[in-house]
Amino acid sequence: MTDFLKPMVEIEHLHKTFGPETAVKDFNLSIAEGEFVTLLGPSGCGKTTTLRCIAGLERPESGEIRIGDEIVVSPEKDIYLFPEHRNIGMVFQSYAVWPHMTVFDNVAYGLRVRRASSAVIKKQTTRALELVGLDQLAERYATKLSGGQRQRVALARAIVYEPKVILFDEPLSNLDAKLREQMRDEIVRLQKEVGITSVFVTHDQSEALVMSDRVVVMDKAVIQQIGDPQTIYANPVNAFVANFIGVTSLLEGALLGRTGEYCDMEIELGNGQAPLRIQAVGGDGAEQGSSVILSLRPEDITLHTEAPSGTSYGNLLEGSVIDTVYLGSFLECRIQVGSHEIGIQIDHFEQLEPGQKVFLTFQPNHGLALAS
Repeated sequence: MTDFLKPMVEIEHLHKTFGPETAVKDFNLSIAEGEFVTLLGPSGCGKTTTLRCIAGLERPESGEIRIGDEIVVSPEKDIYLFPEHRNIGMVFQSYAVWPHMTVFDNVAYGLRVRRASSAVIKKQTTRALELVGLDQLAERYATKLSGGQRQRVALARAIVYEPKVILFDEPLSNLDAKLREQMRDEIVRLQKEVGITSVFVTHDQSEALVMSDRVVVMDKAVIQQIGDPQTIYANPVNAFVANFIGVTSLLEGALLGRTGEYCDMEIELGNGQAPLRIQAVGGDGAEQGSSVILSLRPEDITLHTEAPSGTSYGNLLEGSVIDTVYLGSFLECRIQVGSHEIGIQIDHFEQLEPGQKVFLTFQPNHGLALAS
């Protein structure tokens, strides 16, 4: 991860409820100057509420938020700054572009509200439009823009007055798949070029992995894990994170013992079959005899149509094909192993039939045992 400077956003013990429902519970996070942090999780997990508390659009019941050296909200200290006094920029899901204004006027609006001089307005608005590649469309009305162009207007408007922090509330969700990828790359480029501290909210795992310096995974109002994308994907702390970040198969089992960093586990196959013995890394926090969950990423599993010989293949599972789905560059395949379904990815030219007997292998260091 990039070496960052001093903290720019600090959140301590944030707690927010809506009636009897807890939206955010004891949220703690420090975001460094110039860092790109993504709040990731399913709908209702608290990520957007957290962002809105940073923005000043929601008031928490307790906790403290600092932007730079200034406390912007602290119920305990009776401090609350309105959004316009927090020196933040925000990009919404709906673009919020005014159709009766030109591109230039849309972007310049924040500066005019702040009573900037004409010279400053012209200079900073032109610069913002150049950064997002819209300087040639400055006099065009917003109604004449495509969805991607409108999103660029929203980006330019958020950065034009040089805020300390920019907040993104699922800004790409209204775009088609190809445009989402283009805008995703554009936001990363712009953020690095401007160097502005950014907090991005999404439920899209690929966006979080590609764009972020760090990812904050949330579920049921609570932080589940904080880390860089590689750590979050390769070393999830629990089954929820493993299942939410990317694709994985989760198999419940029991911990038998340990050999160094590896743990031996037993998975019940059901239907009168003998339990399956598996070796995998992890199992931290689990005691012998306790429940553990085996996480297997599809890209870490090798399929064989004939039983492999020798011990170099690691763990061996026998199963049958449920179905395959063609996804262009690969086939997504579901395999029945006892009472469990395991998803794998294979080359698109493979020919498999439903019910066909197959064998799956994976190395112990490619399986991850998680405490149940």
